[in-house]
Order: sequence, then C-alpha cells, then structure tokens
Amino acid sequence: MKKDIHPKEYRTVVFKDMSNEEAFLTKSTIKTKDTIVWEDGKEYPLVKLEISNTSHPFFTGKMKLVDTAGRVDKFRSKYNKYLEKKN
Repeated sequence: MKKDIHPKEYRTVVFKDMSNEEAFLTKSTIKTKDTIVWEDGKEYPLVKLEISNTSHPFFTGKMKLVDTAGRVDKFRSKYNKYLEKKN
C-alpha cells in the first residue's frame, strides 16, 4: 500500500437524514460549516443527508419517493412534451 495517502484529520461528526430527522454520530474527515448539539450536550459538525439507510426504500421495505430537487417533475414535463410531439 502507498504511504501517506489516507487523511489523518478524523473527527466526530453527526450525520442527519433530513427526510426523517434520524441522526447518528460517527468519525469522518468530511468538511462542513453546520453544527448541532448532540444528546451528550456537546456541539459537533453536522452533515445533512437527503437519504440514508433509515429512509431508503431498499432498507425500509417501503416505497417512498424523495424528490428534493424536483427531478421527477422535470422528467414528467420533458416526457409529456415528447409525447405531444410524437402524436
């Protein structure tokens, strides 16, 4: 293995799934400006997630559409225009 290619700045970070408010504490090298006060009363850097294992349909068994950027609506409007041209 190559030496000195892995980051050394590991720190404790909170990852929060914004779709269901679930959060977990772990170590990471990710950079973030947001912070949150954790259950132990200490303040930690916060990483906001759109989807995690607690909200992903594969892990939950529930089909739930999470569309924070309007991608589904954009696709439907493009597809409808295509269908109108085709007819």
